Amino acid sequence: MFKKLFGRSKEPTSESRLAVVRNITVGRTVALDPLAWRRLGEETSFTLDRDVLDISAQGVIRLDDGQYVHRFYTDDHVMLQAMSDDEAGGDSYDFSLFVPWTSAYPPGERDRRIWRDRLSAPVFRGANENLPDYPRLWFSESDAVQAPVTLWETIWDDRTATRPYARIFQTCMLYARDLAGGRELMLALEQQPEGGETTHEIMIGIPLEMAEFRA
Repeated sequence: MFKKLFGRSKEPTSESRLAVVRNITVGRTVALDPLAWRRLGEETSFTLDRDVLDISAQGVIRLDDGQYVHRFYTDDHVMLQAMSDDEAGGDSYDFSLFVPWTSAYPPGERDRRIWRDRLSAPVFRGANENLPDYPRLWFSESDAVQAPVTLWETIWDDRTATRPYARIFQTCMLYARDLAGGRELMLALEQQPEGGETTHEIMIGIPLEMAEFRA
């Protein structure tokens, strides 16, 4: 499932293989403050059984506005995300943590159309996935039908590699609901890895403050 989210990027040069964001990159560990999710109480669907992440892969995404999304993955597909204004990740901000919720192979084109229709609605109805309803966070200023965002992500699993592990095209939408203890995020997407099978994914997330993690 780390065949996931966002834009097109240049391959790193031999002098600068992969971004290092707040000391995070492939092969390192990240310590988390469990209060980041425990403060949400029993209302949240977010669960994580540990406070240390072993990073085994990372993705880079170049958005149309020139910003970058950096994603760091564990073997069981927990994902730490950061935004930055450059590919090196030096000026990073807007951190979030996601855990997988569901992953499914759509059996046919009709199922893919239904999924895209769900991602286009202003509220994601989560009953089929045993989830509450989530209002759209992207394009939240409108209740109109909105086509989901389409992006590419390049995944690397080795800092010394000269070629990426995977490139994945995604059709996705981000949602959020406000709880008494803070905000819960939900990312729903269709992913199409080059040479692989299409899947439909849901991830549950939380925003992270810089003081709530370290590497």
